[in-house]
Amino acid sequence: MQLVVGRVGRAHGIKGEVTVEVRTDEPELRLAPGAVLATDPASAGPLTIETGRVHSGRLLLRFEGVRDRNAAEALRNTLLIADVDPDERPDESDEYYDHQLIDLDVVLADGTQIGRITEISHLPSQDLLIVERPDGGEVMIPFVEEIVTDIDLEEQRAVVDPPPGLIDDLAAPDEVADEHSASGRDEESGAGA
Repeated sequence: MQLVVGRVGRAHGIKGEVTVEVRTDEPELRLAPGAVLATDPASAGPLTIETGRVHSGRLLLRFEGVRDRNAAEALRNTLLIADVDPDERPDESDEYYDHQLIDLDVVLADGTQIGRITEISHLPSQDLLIVERPDGGEVMIPFVEEIVTDIDLEEQRAVVDPPPGLIDDLAAPDEVADEHSASGRDEESGAGA
């Protein structure tokens, strides 16, 4: 399986180094010296990482054969792609690769269907599961232990226990209409019937 692990940014200095936007939780494994990466566009690669270092919070890489600023700048916006065994798991038992979470069914503890994970958004404060609802809507669920209580890769599902208001009303539209008519309120005026 091929996964995008980074994107080449601008050239850094005059000796062929480039900045890299990291798109993996394991840069020390995927972007280490000696790693051979496929590229998009394919014509830019494959690229072999010669050296890597962190400078002012940014990852800088130098690739074999890239010796000057012009060659480095020619790689700008190139995606770096690593071959990953689809059965490979992170070292920690409570960590997952994005590709393992995509397409999992999201359900409440009682089995109520919420939707399907379509994307993982990695934000500085926390990760979000982007879940497509059966009606085509979308809900963002913080990927924290208090809310996502179980990930079962064999059953292909994620169990969530959302706080009130996180997930829109799960009642069917008919039930919502029944509740409004049972309340005896006139929708437009807000006055009692």
